[in-house]
Amino acid sequence: MTARYTEQSLRKVLVSGCLNGPPIRHNGTNIEVRSPIWTQWVAEGRLVPFCGEIAAGFQVPRPPAEFTGDASSVLAGRGVVVEDIGTDVTTRFVRGARLAVAKAEDEGCVVAVLTDGSPSCGSTFIYDGTFTGDTHPGRGVVSQLLEDHGIPVFAETQLDLADEALRRGD
Repeated sequence: MTARYTEQSLRKVLVSGCLNGPPIRHNGTNIEVRSPIWTQWVAEGRLVPFCGEIAAGFQVPRPPAEFTGDASSVLAGRGVVVEDIGTDVTTRFVRGARLAVAKAEDEGCVVAVLTDGSPSCGSTFIYDGTFTGDTHPGRGVVSQLLEDHGIPVFAETQLDLADEALRRGD
């Protein structure tokens, strides 16, 4: 049974597992977040770290992955996520997105803060699928599916906006 947010429960934040967490990004690194908001969330017990890629069976390190088009197409089975070595990893990315939504719902998360640029977690931009370092506005598959399920997603650089949404209960 999936736990749902109630007024009496603590509003939680799903966060990318690599944010102030273990070095689990594709290249074996993490991302340090320094913010009074983050520190407060930690003290309040609000953070729910999760990595859809690790949950879906990826190893560290792993080849970088990108997709062309948009995450909705990937989730609908019309788009493909590929590694820079050419391996189609779409199924694992979609599985990771579904697992992220289940985790967020089970834990009562009302917002998410995810690593921008990632083909899973990007919320304001993603890499364009050419493996040249070029980006464009867009969402990763986890971000898109969370949004589709009513959980607003923010980049790690948007903690002020995420905190506003958290306090409002968006």
